[in-house]
Amino acid sequence: LRKSKNVGGRIIGGKSAYAGQFPFAAAINVQTANSKFFCGGTLISNRWILTAGQCVDGAVLFTIHLGTNNLVEDDSYRVTVATSEYVINPNYNPLTLENDIGLIELRMPIDFSNYLRKIDFLASSNLVESSLLMAIGWGQTSDEIAELSDDLKWVGVSSITNRECQMTYGDQINENTVCIVGNFNEGSCYGDTGSPLLQDIGKGYIMHVGIASFVSGNGCESTDPSGYVRTYPYTQWIRNVTNL
Repeated sequence: LRKSKNVGGRIIGGKSAYAGQFPFAAAINVQTANSKFFCGGTLISNRWILTAGQCVDGAVLFTIHLGTNNLVEDDSYRVTVATSEYVINPNYNPLTLENDIGLIELRMPIDFSNYLRKIDFLASSNLVESSLLMAIGWGQTSDEIAELSDDLKWVGVSSITNRECQMTYGDQINENTVCIVGNFNEGSCYGDTGSPLLQDIGKGYIMHVGIASFVSGNGCESTDPSGYVRTYPYTQWIRNVTNL
């Protein structure tokens, strides 16, 4: 997640998550035949992780950390699993990033705890603009530092209309896309791909409403919005694949 800086250099936004705040967050190390990279994801059952299509396309191995906010320090709650099983949306287009959604299947069901459990709900209706949302991820926190964040970060953001977003991205924006902006340029950055866009629906419940897909070529700290895939148009596909 990117954090905006004011003139004094103080960092605004991008708070570190506390233990158990996002127990469904998945840190995914992806290996393909010729590359390695990092993605985020969301545990949607004891067997399945929801992420971006670009995070599974051509993958030969996933090494996934669950139940932890920190990628570096020892954590007794961390569960690390490996798998090579995935399902990519059949209409995924790697050039346009249309239908940028994929699922990773774990080899064995995992046991839940206070620090590790599935997300409460997948989106049950389409997201309206100006919704107050949360973006989370381990991605870069600035354009200058090309490294992942050690800690899981979260930031409050708002959705904007697709027409507004088309002013930046043009035809890349379609009915299955949603764009978000922060009050101080916060949003997603490299390494956040696949991480969820979340909506607090009250009484302690969190709903998954989007998947981080793309950021502006002008840099993460530009005022350009961040692009997500909407969850709702794909909930039936997710259920068909996972039998949830």
